[in-house]
Amino acid sequence: MTDAVEQEKPEKLKKSNWWWPGVVATSLAGAAVVAFRGCWHGNMSWPIGVQGYSYQVCLSCGAKRLFDENTFSAYGPFRYDLNELIAWEKSTKPKSHPAADGQRPASSSNAH
Repeated sequence: MTDAVEQEKPEKLKKSNWWWPGVVATSLAGAAVVAFRGCWHGNMSWPIGVQGYSYQVCLSCGAKRLFDENTFSAYGPFRYDLNELIAWEKSTKPKSHPAADGQRPASSSNAH
């Protein structure tokens, strides 16, 4: 009878160690992303207005980004120097043309 009981015992399963390298690889990949990416700028300040421009500041790292008050959204690159952001904004604005401003050249045709 004891032989029958011993036969019913399940075999002890071997624990596999496959998860340990996966945890290490995931942790290393996460650390690499943080190291190469840096701050995710998830905690931005309220818009600040200076020199006719509005911008936001990352409260974690201090990076600045321009802010459009009309659409209430941030745009452009992140920079630590506000003057660089203003220079970027000026370089990306389209040049104004007289026709675009509503000024039309006088027509030379005379209607009789």
